[in-house]
Amino acid sequence: MGAFELQKDSLFDAVGFYPADILLPRGADMNKWAVIACDQFTSQAEYWQAVEAAVGDAPSTLRLILPEARLGQEGEADEIAAIHNAMTSYLERGLFRTLPRSMVYVRRTQTDGRVRQGLVGMVDLEQYDFTPGSGALIRATEGTVLSRIPPRMAVRRGAPLELPHVMLLIDDPEHTVIEPLAAGEGMEPLYDFDLLQGGGHLHGSRLTEAQMEQTAQALARLAGGEEHPMLFAVGDGNHSLAAAKACYEERKASAPEGAVLPERFALVEVVNCHDPALTFEPIHRCLFGVEPEAVLSALLAYYPGAHRGEGEGHTVSFTWSGGSGTITVPQPRAHLAVGTLQTFLDDYLASHAGRLDYIHGEEAARSLGRRSGNLAFCLPAMEKSQLFPTVMADGVLPRKAFSMGEARDKRYYVEARRLR
Repeated sequence: MGAFELQKDSLFDAVGFYPADILLPRGADMNKWAVIACDQFTSQAEYWQAVEAAVGDAPSTLRLILPEARLGQEGEADEIAAIHNAMTSYLERGLFRTLPRSMVYVRRTQTDGRVRQGLVGMVDLEQYDFTPGSGALIRATEGTVLSRIPPRMAVRRGAPLELPHVMLLIDDPEHTVIEPLAAGEGMEPLYDFDLLQGGGHLHGSRLTEAQMEQTAQALARLAGGEEHPMLFAVGDGNHSLAAAKACYEERKASAPEGAVLPERFALVEVVNCHDPALTFEPIHRCLFGVEPEAVLSALLAYYPGAHRGEGEGHTVSFTWSGGSGTITVPQPRAHLAVGTLQTFLDDYLASHAGRLDYIHGEEAARSLGRRSGNLAFCLPAMEKSQLFPTVMADGVLPRKAFSMGEARDKRYYVEARRLR
């Protein structure tokens, strides 16, 4: 079964997750090659400046991505063209070696010292749908903001390569899919190195044929016999996966009938929701260019009975240059505090000046909030055991409801795959 000659009723068709022709750099300094997901540190330009200085002229995935900290800035089109040119140059120079029809077992030592396990392969975008209430095998966990898809499409459209920062979750409390691979028997070691900017450590090994079949069988058992099984939930990178889907639909519209396109698939890392090293961290909110006291007064007026201080209901904390505190909203309609806050913020910003950003890490959020004209809201964490039941029952979670771990523990770009 070649990567784009998928056999009908194959073992992998049942789960929509396949081996891929994975590209890895030859002889590169892997510490400089791997950089963090482009949607991290979006309001902290100094992080990306430090990465730029550390990478220098070495081959790096930094040349193959557009950090969202630079989205919307002057020269964006030129940056995207430079990314595509760098991809082509790396290919023509023979920088990559190909691992045909492969899956990669990943061990990521996080900044807290715990080890998170993952599995890299490609998913079938025909099996993915971000529409709330979808019955697809692969579903979004949060509402997809359609306006955020075109900038990602601009980077992917026409690109000869893709690099994954998408992380899909499986609901595997018995640890039947990824964890049995930990013994590593017969695997080919691929890389083992420290990550830039204090991101921890990364080890990767190539699965044997038998291990790939074992994994597909375990995934099929996990999916079960439901009429509309949900096997994968998008944990990180929902908008990037949505952009991949949109680019595929564009190509499919003009392709010969029955053609199997490389764009139909997307490289991802799969992680068990019940991995002990995986934590669900809240994604905090920071408003820029506002009058903090006016925003806080508006929030108290928006919800009847809302009051300063902790109490029964949804409680969020806030920080601004004038201090910090908490606000409680009693008898909330939303299931999660993030839904209560986001509903207010959306309505407030529709009629008031200000910019909203989503910040990973409480200290980073409070630091931004203390700056003049800013206001940060910090949210409580969501229990990860509620993820799959909530998505299946309610369709999606509120926008940016959670993050898997701290910012520096996000996925780094390492593997690549040809798109044409």
